[in-house]
Amino acid sequence: MTGQVRLSAQGSVARVTLSHPGKLDAMSRAMWRELRDAFAAIHENSGFRCVVVAGENGGFCAGGDISEFPSFRFHPDTLRAFHEEDVWGGLAAMLACEVPIVAEIEGSCMGGGLEIACCCDIRIAGTAARFGAPIAKLGFPMAPREAQLLAHVAGEATLREMLLEGVQLDAREMKARGFLQRVVPNEDLAAEVDATCERIAQLAPQAARMNKRILRRLAARAPDAPPPADLLARAYDYATSAEHREGIAAFLEKRPPRFQT
Repeated sequence: MTGQVRLSAQGSVARVTLSHPGKLDAMSRAMWRELRDAFAAIHENSGFRCVVVAGENGGFCAGGDISEFPSFRFHPDTLRAFHEEDVWGGLAAMLACEVPIVAEIEGSCMGGGLEIACCCDIRIAGTAARFGAPIAKLGFPMAPREAQLLAHVAGEATLREMLLEGVQLDAREMKARGFLQRVVPNEDLAAEVDATCERIAQLAPQAARMNKRILRRLAARAPDAPPPADLLARAYDYATSAEHREGIAAFLEKRPPRFQT
């Protein structure tokens, strides 16, 4: 069966499912493009308050569909198009999405799957999840943009182990290294993700989008560098917004906030 990326919704929560039966949900070229399209659609839909990214059949994503590799990997132009257009197109769409993204990580999270997880805001894994990027066994390095992403999110020391030593790490170790926010028993993973989405959905959606914009801009800067001037110039434009007023009013009135989409 061919793989696909499916976008579905339940209320204000979108779900992006990576599905490639028989291949541990490995990403085909078409799936990278579908990932891009799914997140472009989510980004444009102001009704979504949270996104879940998950695999199927007990896995998350085992990387790329290696059966496709001979058709494009052996020429610089087609190889560049794969990484810079297909793969980075999907990852860039995730990074540009202003809706909070939760990764539901079960089973194998390797290579391209690890890159997808890096684009999520909150990463929750089952205890059986495993992480790595064993591409040296296939005789090629990680693409520069993808390596930069992993070094920033997973940590340079962890990435060096994965790329240069072929190390695979379990969920508890990845949490200890700061990559995962939570690790739960496999049977509790779906419920934990649902509870996380519920908490996110109860918060102010405009504030979430603004926080993601700020975090995206600050991520590439040195820790002691001042915020960009244009970011500071508009940092407080939300002061008169209805969402801002409702949040403060609800607190003062000792009631749950009623944020409108």
